[in-house]
Amino acid sequence: MNIRRFLKDWSLPLSMTIGASAYFLGKGLGLPQAVRESVVESIAYIQPTLIFLMLTLTFCRIQFRDMRLRGWQWWLLAFQAGLAALFCLLHQMVEEPSSRVFMQSMMLCFLCPTATAAAVVTAKLGGNVGSLTAYTLLINLTCAVLVSAFVPLVNPTGGLSFWLSFWMIVRQVFPLLIGPLLVAFLIRRISPTLLRWLTSVPDLPFYLWLVSLSLAIAVTTRILVHAEVSMLLCMLILAGSLVACIVQFAMGRLVGRHFGESVTAGQACGQKNTVLAIWVGYTFLDPLTSVAGGFYTIWHNIFNAWQLYKKNQPRS
Repeated sequence: MNIRRFLKDWSLPLSMTIGASAYFLGKGLGLPQAVRESVVESIAYIQPTLIFLMLTLTFCRIQFRDMRLRGWQWWLLAFQAGLAALFCLLHQMVEEPSSRVFMQSMMLCFLCPTATAAAVVTAKLGGNVGSLTAYTLLINLTCAVLVSAFVPLVNPTGGLSFWLSFWMIVRQVFPLLIGPLLVAFLIRRISPTLLRWLTSVPDLPFYLWLVSLSLAIAVTTRILVHAEVSMLLCMLILAGSLVACIVQFAMGRLVGRHFGESVTAGQACGQKNTVLAIWVGYTFLDPLTSVAGGFYTIWHNIFNAWQLYKKNQPRS
């Protein structure tokens, strides 16, 4: 078998396996607590840096005039916001603690915005990075508004006002979206030579994403291992997050097909910023809901791996 071909076809599963294995290897080595905490803190800085770099490189490859509003974006915004609101309503109608955690988890799966890394995968799949970036900005703003509105309903003991919640989410997300856009715009304006150099390695953003994915899976594995959740609730959240992932990819592709952007809309709706979902779960909701973000990380990356594998297959 051609090793280079194998690595290209299975780069995502390998990256995910390396991330999970790294966590268990570190755990098996019995490293001191201080060392483990230092590693976790380092990852918290390395991940955003990698995302910033790969988005800058990706945005250097698009024309900003391509970041247009399109019909499918409004349909998907309504779809995601509507289902999140539905699960918020269902949460208010149940009293059993585990059922409330499950409803919050499902609300989080649908409310969670598009992953910043979705631009990299969309480019690899031949989608429209410009319109996906526009949707990413829209859904992140929508998520900030809706989380701020829903938190007092699902977690009234949080004591956070609408504007404080809104500001906390915007501060967490938008620097990683707006910053790379501004840097790419300045490079395009000021130094065409630097622009050509940065874009001379076609798959560099993808390679950076593979490293970021390994780190994300390592963090996800740590969260799932340490989650103090009953087996029944864990299985319910596992199944619910899988259904949410399938439904959102399918709906995105279905709606996008009518506008000639099936791949783009599918990634916009299905590939989630699960790091943000985990943070929102810990910060605003019942901490157990962070498990949903961890499971969703696995599901959407498995689907992305399958898509990229199919894309790389030679056409007969």
